[in-house]
Amino acid sequence: MKILLATAYDYPHAGGLSTHVTTLKAGLEELGHQVDILSFSNVPAWKRKALAQGPSFLLNKLKKGKGIVWTHKMRRKFLQGLIEANKQKNYDLINAQDPFTVLAALATGIPTVATVHGYMTYESISKGSLLENSPEEEYMKDIEVQAYRGARKVITVDQRLKEYVKEVSGIDATAVRNFIDIHQFKPNKEKKQEFRKKYGLPADDLILFVPRRLTRKNGVIYPALALPKVLKEFPHTKLIYAGSGEALEELKEIVEENHLNDHVILLGAVPHNQIKEFYALCDVVLVPSIHSAGVEEATSISALEAMGSGSPLIASAVGGLKEIVNHQEDGLLVEEKNIEELVESIIYLFQHPEKGEEFAAKARKKIESEYSHIAAAKKYESVYFEALKD
Repeated sequence: MKILLATAYDYPHAGGLSTHVTTLKAGLEELGHQVDILSFSNVPAWKRKALAQGPSFLLNKLKKGKGIVWTHKMRRKFLQGLIEANKQKNYDLINAQDPFTVLAALATGIPTVATVHGYMTYESISKGSLLENSPEEEYMKDIEVQAYRGARKVITVDQRLKEYVKEVSGIDATAVRNFIDIHQFKPNKEKKQEFRKKYGLPADDLILFVPRRLTRKNGVIYPALALPKVLKEFPHTKLIYAGSGEALEELKEIVEENHLNDHVILLGAVPHNQIKEFYALCDVVLVPSIHSAGVEEATSISALEAMGSGSPLIASAVGGLKEIVNHQEDGLLVEEKNIEELVESIIYLFQHPEKGEEFAAKARKKIESEYSHIAAAKKYESVYFEALKD
């Protein structure tokens, strides 16, 4: 089968959607399919800036929400043009990764399957890009419904998104939980000191790692708020963030106010192929997601990668994280925003490293059996074949 994976966002970029596309492509190709990727990054840079990003920035100054609507409309137009220009490649099917790309693909007449990664409208509100109860919010919601009803099949990355799609559009989607490349993300703790030396990190420090984009719903401020109490028990602790986003300034303020500059490292966006080195060199991974503007974590790829890499994991008990982690079996779950509980869990794993190793070993077995990219690709393949029957 000739398959086009398409998105109106940049590719590659730091985030779960980009990782999903890369990993799905690898899985489908291992099954013998021919897979291409088309994204907003394929649009010439001058056109992206002059016709989408620039006007979006200016419109947002006039009224919050106008900018995001404009840029999505332009991205949809550009993607439709790119797909039309590639029609000679005779794709059997397009798997569109967002609602605007679904509509762009449908306009070309090529059979289209939609993958739903999140709550597009509510996430835009959570990020501050869209105002609640505005005409722009209604427009974005309507785009979602059009996309879900227009696609031949809809796939969601967890069960709650499946229920959301049913609620807003009446469409029965297929839930295929997120997945990782188990060959890429595997235990590599024997290189812990080698990677610490590479990045100039002390051999004996205890290292907490937060592999998340710095957004409100990812709860990235809470590890920094917990750190002062952790330092009282374990003064040689470092907290490393790999990601960028709108919560950066708030995070910097917390670091300054609590005099944490010597203990917090903000790496910014880290290439995906380097992230696994930080999983190997750290002692504990934190995924502290929260509810924000009605949005909660889907099946977190960061959590899956940590578990696949043999790193002890502490995660918030929200959304898809509750489906991934069995508390005190293959990781620890804490109440969202509960700093005391987060502190206690970190200190527990620092005091009992053998428990962390036990959790990590069980987590790896779970990833191999339930979250392999090959198993997921077979499920996607099945949905694709069903879509082509319609």
